[in-house]
Amino acid sequence: MYLKTSLYRDGGKRLFDVLAVFVALPILAPVLLVVAICVRLFLGKSVLFKQERPGLAGRPFFILKFRTMTDERDADGELLPDAERLTSFGRFLRSTSLDELPEFWNVLKGEMSLVGPRPLLMQYLTLYSAEQKRRHDVKPGITGWAQINGRNQISWEDKFKHDIWYVDNLNLYLDLKIIFATVFKLLKREGVNQPGHVTVENFKGVRTTES
Repeated sequence: MYLKTSLYRDGGKRLFDVLAVFVALPILAPVLLVVAICVRLFLGKSVLFKQERPGLAGRPFFILKFRTMTDERDADGELLPDAERLTSFGRFLRSTSLDELPEFWNVLKGEMSLVGPRPLLMQYLTLYSAEQKRRHDVKPGITGWAQINGRNQISWEDKFKHDIWYVDNLNLYLDLKIIFATVFKLLKREGVNQPGHVTVENFKGVRTTES
């Protein structure tokens, strides 16, 4: 029915990612262009946001996104808190996940996959339990099992449980299911008005029960 998990992990997933990106890019190119122009008009220069994130096995890479915040600073020249720099336009980009589109470049480079646990912040690496660290046994993804099962409305602990479940059950059928579910949710704008959909509190470590 679909590629065996081991075969898919060993090369099929990478092939699927590359083919899917090449099929999607001609369709998404106009969207990328329009969003880039709007970011330039509403937020100024530096259309792209670049930040170091942990990838496969925790190895760092630089993720690319469309910028969603201004560079406003206080009297001392320090950046204002994220909540104060996130504009209504930026919220729209995040709620629709349009800010994630530049990550297709990370996928082509082999740093990310279309589907996988979301790449979080580097400083979280020291806060994970041994079980939670297993989320880095696969490449991070643009979307993932946790994203279609609550996204930012669920707790960090539940997110990590979803991530580990995906690592243990990864296969082509599951990836296709996640991609179609992601598109469906975005078209429905499901949950976009719920608190926490666009932003989330920083991870501070959670207690887990390990055998």
